[in-house]
Amino acid sequence: MASAYLDGLRMLGRRELSEAQVRQRLQRRQHTPEEIEAAVERLRGERAIDDRRVAEAIARTQTAVKRRGKLRVRRQIEHAGISPALARRVTDEIFEALDPEALIGAALAKRLRGREVVADDAEFNRLFRYLIGQGFEPERVLALLRNRKRDKDHED
Repeated sequence: MASAYLDGLRMLGRRELSEAQVRQRLQRRQHTPEEIEAAVERLRGERAIDDRRVAEAIARTQTAVKRRGKLRVRRQIEHAGISPALARRVTDEIFEALDPEALIGAALAKRLRGREVVADDAEFNRLFRYLIGQGFEPERVLALLRNRKRDKDHED
């Protein structure tokens, strides 16, 4: 049977994983708690496991590729087994460098598929639910959607 350390190293060679994810996967492979602890300590000492690095990678992917908001990004980081305090610090740091209005605008543009305005109240409500689900702050979402709807109302 392969050692917990080698199994952990193989896992980390494929992708960044948090300490909690490595522990969980080693447990599923039926390594003893002592083997898991020793492997995690060694991997952490070699910086093969670094929860901060994992949190930053998740945050960058969630914002740049998936266009998600701060709340959803923080949830994703916590879901990876990273402490809420570290998740909050990393998301705050990442979002300091971003323009939240532009991020919401990009998520909305993707959903509107080239249109500039919200068609009706039903679409307004659908878009609101979608953007809130993506982790954007409700006040910002409402302001943007009202702005897009107001533009249409003035055109009529």
